[in-house]
Amino acid sequence: MHPNPQMKILNLYAGIGGNRKLWQDVEVTAVELSPQIAKIYQDFFPDDKVIMADAHQYLLEHFKEFDFIWSSPPCPTHSRLNDVFTVGKGKSTNPVTYPDMALYQEIILLKHHFNGKYVVENVISYYDPLYPPQEVDNHYFWTNFHIMAFPQGCREHYGGIEALAKVKGFDISKYTGIDKIKTLRNCVVPELGLHILNESKKNLYPELFE
Repeated sequence: MHPNPQMKILNLYAGIGGNRKLWQDVEVTAVELSPQIAKIYQDFFPDDKVIMADAHQYLLEHFKEFDFIWSSPPCPTHSRLNDVFTVGKGKSTNPVTYPDMALYQEIILLKHHFNGKYVVENVISYYDPLYPPQEVDNHYFWTNFHIMAFPQGCREHYGGIEALAKVKGFDISKYTGIDKIKTLRNCVVPELGLHILNESKKNLYPELFE
């Protein structure tokens, strides 16, 4: 095997690429539905292949083409905040909604049919997860490899645009037509994204870590 193999990575629900920011020597296909967000991602990562499409469907059709898959499906319907601020809790007029089960569809697909390494990332849910995840840095991660503790610990995900831009490492001040705070909050901290990719490499290429 090549001493430094270039991984083929599928980055689903890519956002502007927080998880991807510190990856090096990789071939990345990023899938993002929003044209505005996809444009920002492409600006930051011009060498990546960026596809504007439904990430859930793209995964089903293309998962066999990659060595490593990162998926971050939409999280609001699983969030503890969603549970708190619903009619059922008497806190709001927000209606009760079904959790978006696309999350578990992807976990099951990857667990049973994918031969590479994968990670499905989401918020800590208000219910007991249907499949046990790993909890790292205040996130849930479903993977087929072990993630060692993140040495930097949980970092701030809230605050104003300047604070978020500093933590996430993205200056998006020139862009218009997007919710900038939401966009930055949706970013995985880049150091965590790199940490998880490196953990997957230990499983894919153990000879590099002997």
